[in-house]
Amino acid sequence: MDSAAEARAALIALRAEVGKAVVGNDAAVTGLIIALLCRGHVLLEGVPGVAKTLLVRALAAALDLETTRVQFTPDLMPGDITGSIVYDAHSGEFSFREGPVFTNLLLADEINRTPPKTQSSLLEAMEERQVSSDGKTRPLPDPFIVIATQNPVEYEGTYPLPEAQLDRFLLKLTMPTPSREDEFGILSRHAQGFDPRNLVAAGIKPVAGIAELDAARRAVSGVTVRPEVLAYIVDVCRATRALPSVRIGVSPRGATALLAATRAWAWLAGRDYATPDDVKALARPSLRHRLDLRPEAELEGVTADGVLDRVLASVPVPR
Repeated sequence: MDSAAEARAALIALRAEVGKAVVGNDAAVTGLIIALLCRGHVLLEGVPGVAKTLLVRALAAALDLETTRVQFTPDLMPGDITGSIVYDAHSGEFSFREGPVFTNLLLADEINRTPPKTQSSLLEAMEERQVSSDGKTRPLPDPFIVIATQNPVEYEGTYPLPEAQLDRFLLKLTMPTPSREDEFGILSRHAQGFDPRNLVAAGIKPVAGIAELDAARRAVSGVTVRPEVLAYIVDVCRATRALPSVRIGVSPRGATALLAATRAWAWLAGRDYATPDDVKALARPSLRHRLDLRPEAELEGVTADGVLDRVLASVPVPR
């Protein structure tokens, strides 16, 4: 097999490897893989206890990548994330001490628990993949993605992410509560001695790494997207701006995010071309967090996913 085929096989095997620790949630695992292929960031939403943190830790272990977890709290300062200038009493000089952002997978746990000043400290890292401090620019490792989690039901004492920062996330993935079958599987594993804090004992081992990611990214960049499919992406995004229930629709950045995710999805499926079905499959995770609904629409029970369902049903699909 060539390097691209080997990389695809390794990334597909990644789902089974993560499954040794996390039951179900194949869609979330696939979304994280797509984000890695696109060099994008992920907003992971789910109620407490659905294994959001475990999923990221298992993914990092199966990819042999470095991961850092930061618990976002109201008293967290920007320097606690990006790093700060410290004085060394022995040398008598100031030096830069790297923060937890200097990693491959940064788990920003409960990102909406910290004030906007600290939230915004991630913007440069997410967009430019660098940290500026004391007049110097320090590049972040490659790969580097932010996986931010938030609780969808508890808003007391939180600071909702502004639209400009939400737009920096490639995907918004949801982790629902497991089905009865999956929950039975979770309890069965724990009854047999599974320890979520010991992934080595769970049998998780690296099945892919930076070399496979690099080969996969090169292959994804070669996926063909016909003009009709490009036009379909444009029409879907433009349709979100014309709905009365939407205050702000999907921006051109959202359209490029949908395009990137579509190409990665098509490549993972074993194709070197994208189809309208690929666009449909990635429309919700790529666009749901980029829609700003009108307050009166939210009071009536309108949701971003519902809006996207209507858009996908109304926009003509190219043949």
